[in-house]
Amino acid sequence: MNETIEGTMEIVQLADLGAAALVAEMTTTAWESVRELAVRLFRRGGEIGVEQEIHLIDEARRRLTEAAESDLGAVTERLRQELMIQLAAFLQKNPDAAGELQQIVNGAAKYGPNVVGRVSAHHNTHSQIVISGGAISAGGGIHFRVPEAGR
Repeated sequence: MNETIEGTMEIVQLADLGAAALVAEMTTTAWESVRELAVRLFRRGGEIGVEQEIHLIDEARRRLTEAAESDLGAVTERLRQELMIQLAAFLQKNPDAAGELQQIVNGAAKYGPNVVGRVSAHHNTHSQIVISGGAISAGGGIHFRVPEAGR
């Protein structure tokens, strides 16, 4: 029983990483390559289900690309959750497909630095914004404060 719980936790964690990777790649120039990896993943479940699974992925991408900029954060999070559930259910039925999903996660990390993302900052009066294409490191931490008036 404990192995089942641990296995389920691993499936959910991998599904969550996979969902985040798919959503992150949906608006990049690498999307077609990532979509092909997803097709290969879903083929592990048999040819009949591939079309249905990919249709859900394509529909999620459509919703993301058509989302208003003001709704982008909420849509992104909702899609990530939906895809995590889809991927977790798929992996429950096809645990041998975990390697394929891991390739998507690894591929997203590989493609990430080579693509241009979209960043928007609105209503950020008296705030500072840090944007990074990779890891940020600061020895003592990063501290922000509101600039003093007149400086």
